Amino acid sequence: MTIPVLYSFRRCPYAMRARLALKSAGIMVELREVLLRDKPSEMIEASAKATVPVVVTNSLVLDESRDIMDWALAQNDPESWLDTINLELVEACETTFKDALDRYKYATRYLDVNPLEQRDIAALYLQKLEKILIKQPFLGGAKIGYTDVAIVTFVRQFANVDRTWFEQQSWPYLLTWLENFLQSKRFSSIMQKFPVWQAEDKPIYFPERV
Repeated sequence: MTIPVLYSFRRCPYAMRARLALKSAGIMVELREVLLRDKPSEMIEASAKATVPVVVTNSLVLDESRDIMDWALAQNDPESWLDTINLELVEACETTFKDALDRYKYATRYLDVNPLEQRDIAALYLQKLEKILIKQPFLGGAKIGYTDVAIVTFVRQFANVDRTWFEQQSWPYLLTWLENFLQSKRFSSIMQKFPVWQAEDKPIYFPERV
C-alpha cells in the first residue's frame, strides 16, 4: 500500500473535518465510504474503535479525526492552518459542546435528559463563538483555519436539529460564518456522494486524481 486508505462516512462531522484537512493539505487517500450499521471487517481489523474516520498507511493507523488533521497538515500546510489553532475552543467543542449536542439531538438515548436544557448549554458555547466572530471573519483570524474546520461541522450538526430555532437566535455573525462555509466550494468538494465501499470495487481517490 502506497496511497493511504481513509474509511469515512459522508455525514459524520468527525469524518468531514478529516476530509477538509486532507483536502487542504493535498494528501491523496483511497476513500472507502462505509455504512455505520455494517462496518467492513477491514476497518475493524485496522482499528478496534471501529468508528470513522480511520486512516491506514504503510506504517500507522490513525483513528481520531484530530490526529488525522494534525498528520495531514504536518506534511503540508499551504493555508497555514497550524498557525491559527485555538486549542481551548476546539477542546471545548469536543467536550462540553459535543456532550450537550448529543443529549439535545439524541435525547432518547439518555436517561433523565431534558433536550432543551442541553440545547441551552450548547448555546452558551455558540454565544462565545459569536463574540469572536463579531471582531473577525473567522475563529482564527482573517481567513479560514484549523479552528474553524475543527468546529464548524459540529455547529452544522447542531443547527440542523431545529433550523428554525437556530436561525431565530441572536448570533448573526455565527449564522453568516456557518452559511458561508456551507455554501463554499470547499465544503461541497468534501461532500460528494460515493457508493458504499466493497472490497472488489475499483479504488476511489480523494481528492480526485486529475
